Amino acid sequence: MTIQEYQEQVDRWVWQFGVRYFSELTNLAILVEEVGEVARLMARLYGEQSFKNAPRSKEDLADELADVLFVLTCIANQTGVDLSTALERNLAKKTQRDHQRHWDNPKLINP
Repeated sequence: MTIQEYQEQVDRWVWQFGVRYFSELTNLAILVEEVGEVARLMARLYGEQSFKNAPRSKEDLADELADVLFVLTCIANQTGVDLSTALERNLAKKTQRDHQRHWDNPKLINP
């Protein structure tokens, strides 16, 4: 599925099952909440924190990341952002700006 197809699919889902989009600010709060869930899981899977309850897996991480992408896509849809175009432009910007930057970072070359 392409990014554009995903945006269209999310839009159809919202109008079919979600009644309407939440406000932009509500979706921003939901996005922050979802990113927090990713952070909590990462701290336990890859960091030093232990699980309070039953351990979770990389499949759980995939689901949490998908939640982040879903809400981010909702925000893009309701604000008129074409994510395909935005991602292409952003990667081009990063490529031009950072094409040598990280290779010149001794912290990355000699860890």
